[in-house]
Amino acid sequence: MEKSIIFFDIDGTLLNHDKKLPASTKEAISRLQQLGHEVAIATGRAPFMYENLRKELGIRSFISYNGQYVVLNDEVIYKNPLTAEALEKLTAVAVENEHPVVYMDHEDMKANVRQHAYIEESIGTLKIGMEPTHDPDYHVDRPLYQSLLFCEKGEEEQYRETFPDFDFIRWHTYSVDILPKGGSKAQGIAKMIEKLGYPAERQFAFGDGLNDIEMLTAVENSFAMGNAFDKVKASAKFVTKSVEENGILHGLQMAGLLD
Repeated sequence: MEKSIIFFDIDGTLLNHDKKLPASTKEAISRLQQLGHEVAIATGRAPFMYENLRKELGIRSFISYNGQYVVLNDEVIYKNPLTAEALEKLTAVAVENEHPVVYMDHEDMKANVRQHAYIEESIGTLKIGMEPTHDPDYHVDRPLYQSLLFCEKGEEEQYRETFPDFDFIRWHTYSVDILPKGGSKAQGIAKMIEKLGYPAERQFAFGDGLNDIEMLTAVENSFAMGNAFDKVKASAKFVTKSVEENGILHGLQMAGLLD
């Protein structure tokens, strides 16, 4: 069997809605590795938010922050930080609007406010066992790969119009990812493929969220989870079952990657 590389999103793809890893998924990934395939994670999460998951699955290559921080076999191969000057200006506007901001690098996350219900509710859904602590100057003289803006749906439009250096992707009712303009999981995957050289027909990707659309469009053998948004399903070549219905195992079987 020819060796392939398979990229997996985390939330709603590897993990179910209770943030649990289905046994069938763990077994399927272990089998992929036994067969010699390359397995990588491609997520919007920060590296420190899924370290235990990487250890549990034996995964040493990953794309964090929707493509802005890429690690191949434990070595950082690509970093694409936010524009510091633009982030400083955005923070000033957010403070005026009473919209909290969380700053994130590869090691930690800090909020510019001491406490806020929107931060607690949205970060809490990730079930990572940690919340950002307070440091309003964390963005100063430090490369940041993503920030979070906390506001209600639609309120991010004023920022999108004012700050062309950034992309804004909503992931929660009260929270929006702030990313470098044009940054995506697809970009991070391209950086990893440059190093590994897998041909297009041997590249696979699984995802379910709006931040997976670029990845599922770019990767030739793309699978949307059955629980994905319709817009995400439309961007993928194939649709597997939901994460609750052993969707990873089913998709890998569809792809012919498991013997």
